[in-house]
Amino acid sequence: MNVLIVDDNEMTRTLLRTILSGDGHKVLGEASNGRSGLEQALKLKPDLVCLDILMPDGNGIDVLKQIMKDLPKAIVLMVTGKRDAETVKVCLENGAKGFIIKPFNAGIVLKVVKETALRAAQPTQQA
Repeated sequence: MNVLIVDDNEMTRTLLRTILSGDGHKVLGEASNGRSGLEQALKLKPDLVCLDILMPDGNGIDVLKQIMKDLPKAIVLMVTGKRDAETVKVCLENGAKGFIIKPFNAGIVLKVVKETALRAAQPTQQA
């Protein structure tokens, strides 16, 4: 998958880049704030966006909303240490497909990416 990483923490971006590229994914770009992340998402049109929630210049939830509006097929995984019920609910309601909870390791990241990609590839079933 083609990936965009949006996180204000350089170490988090480096870790995600290393983990994902090591698994064969192509990291198209990185951004350290919400505004730049949104600009890159719209320009690069990645399959997967790893998006931090708390960043300068653009809250991750606002960026998520805009990405889902303009790139509805993108898979957005929220990368965060915030896991309170309200934050999770708001992210899911606005199109996030999953969460990578900080601190994380390679096994967790790859498991979440794989499971989310498989779910996204499944045809939606109607009840």
